[in-house]
Amino acid sequence: MSENHPTRREVLLGTAAALFFNGGLEGEATDSSICFMSAVEMARLIRAKKLSAREALAAHLKQIERINPKVNAIVTLVPEMAADAAAKADEMQAHKETLGALHGLPVAHKDLLETRGIRTTFGSPLYKDYIPTEDNIVVDRMQRAGAIIIGKTNVPEFGAGSQTFNKVFGATHNPYDLTKTCGGSSGGAAVSLACGLAPVVSGTDTGGSLRNPAAFCNVVGFRPSIGRVPNPKAAFAWSTLGTSGCLGRSVADLAFVLSTIAGPDSRAPLSINEPGELFARPLDRSFKGARVAWFKDLGGVPFDPRVRAVVDGHRKTFESLGCVVEQAEPDFAPAEIAFRVLRAWNSANTYGARLHDHPDAFKDTLTGEIEEGMRLTGTDVARADTAHGQLWRGFQAFLEKYEYFVLPTTQLPPFDVDTPYPTEIAGVKFDNYIDWMKSCWYISATGNPAASVPGGFTSEGLPVGVQIVGRNKEDFSVLQMAHAFEQATGFGKKRPSIV
Repeated sequence: MSENHPTRREVLLGTAAALFFNGGLEGEATDSSICFMSAVEMARLIRAKKLSAREALAAHLKQIERINPKVNAIVTLVPEMAADAAAKADEMQAHKETLGALHGLPVAHKDLLETRGIRTTFGSPLYKDYIPTEDNIVVDRMQRAGAIIIGKTNVPEFGAGSQTFNKVFGATHNPYDLTKTCGGSSGGAAVSLACGLAPVVSGTDTGGSLRNPAAFCNVVGFRPSIGRVPNPKAAFAWSTLGTSGCLGRSVADLAFVLSTIAGPDSRAPLSINEPGELFARPLDRSFKGARVAWFKDLGGVPFDPRVRAVVDGHRKTFESLGCVVEQAEPDFAPAEIAFRVLRAWNSANTYGARLHDHPDAFKDTLTGEIEEGMRLTGTDVARADTAHGQLWRGFQAFLEKYEYFVLPTTQLPPFDVDTPYPTEIAGVKFDNYIDWMKSCWYISATGNPAASVPGGFTSEGLPVGVQIVGRNKEDFSVLQMAHAFEQATGFGKKRPSIV
């Protein structure tokens, strides 16, 4: 084996001390430079044979060995499987064959997405030894694009709640302050990106699970339009609450990965009939004259003053891009009925039988939500569905005047990792474990595409996200605005001190 291609044992043990680029690039590529390289650049170097899949894997395995014990982001690691896949990827490269856009890139999948032959626990003791026989569509599409599975990332139990902890693996810690939460439910995914444990990660979002942890971990999260990344196995095939997607250290990286997982599927009735390749286009555009609606208080939703100060300070950022910014917001009152009831209904349908058989296996908050859903009547669900339609129509009418709606991603900064969920913000007390997440799930209830982009830090050094919402199915437009904001501010370039 040549010095540019570490042996399988060296990959697994991480003994390659310094990894050199081939093909005339100047200098030496350290593990850190590889691990924090953009996914777009990493893929380009692999295609150009200036970086091998084995080298990329070796660097990330060493980073995981060094950093993951501090944060608990990756909970199932498959180094031998990854090493075999990396060797195959390099062999294909040697024969001038490639699998696709993600050829040779390590990828970590959220532990809610089933991975064939790899443990998928859903953060529940009921599934701590479950090994699926099929891949989730996101997993399958990334593999078809050439990605190499390196492991699974931590989640709350069954993805319920925006705080990543469970009885199987414990809590995942925020890399910017290890005493704080990383958010959720794609918490392990966001931390993996922030710490350079993987360049590509998958996630899901119902109440904010792609956006909340992105905001808490200073990375980019994007909730696509419903059907952009189809779910051909959804129990409620016409539901618009939940979707799969991905996160990135930059908007460009996220759009690059999204291009490989987006696209129609005839088994999903809400599938959008547009190819994923649309997201591989350049993100640059002019925003001169673009109308932006700036949030007020979402009808009385409390915000921590530290978050409000950071986000409100960016009104001038959007104006510097040429946008016309006005303070205005639609009526979100119907979301209170629609999201809560339809979420509980979905939870009862998904977990009701298992709760009956294993009443002690669920955390209290999820048990309460399931039981609430089981008490619903047909009239309750009809009323919620009616409210859902009212919300949707009202929000689309609002966005006929404005191209974007901007608001904070979260209502407060990262909180103590030992706190299951906040019970108060700015003096307003909560009764429910999702009450502190309204700035995310109000948007989820609309079904519109939304991105969370790093917006800066509190005085304590805790990340804050800015949420950009766009028109119905105008996903690429949202990413373009997120990219422009990212380029104008640069906050996403800051790394946690632990790395």
